[in-house]
Amino acid sequence: MTIARLTDAERDALLAELPEWHLREDGLAIVRTFRFADFSEAWAFMNRVALYAEKADHHPEWFNVYNRVEVTLTTHDANGLSLRDAAMARAMESFV
Repeated sequence: MTIARLTDAERDALLAELPEWHLREDGLAIVRTFRFADFSEAWAFMNRVALYAEKADHHPEWFNVYNRVEVTLTTHDANGLSLRDAAMARAMESFV
């Protein structure tokens, strides 16, 4: 299945909507660092995201240390950002 890559205008609109997210240097992904009160809150967030990701069949690249969760979103099949990344970023924001 071919997944369409976001146009530059769609990408820019997404970033305007989600100001905490930033374009990775290569322009193929968006990144954000979430900070929580403690490890338990960070882990609870990751659990909510994991359940969403399984249902959406779209999984984030992430890294966790104590209260910090660093996230990178990209769609490998689109060789860049897609609507799947936009939906995942919006879902993550709703879980905070």
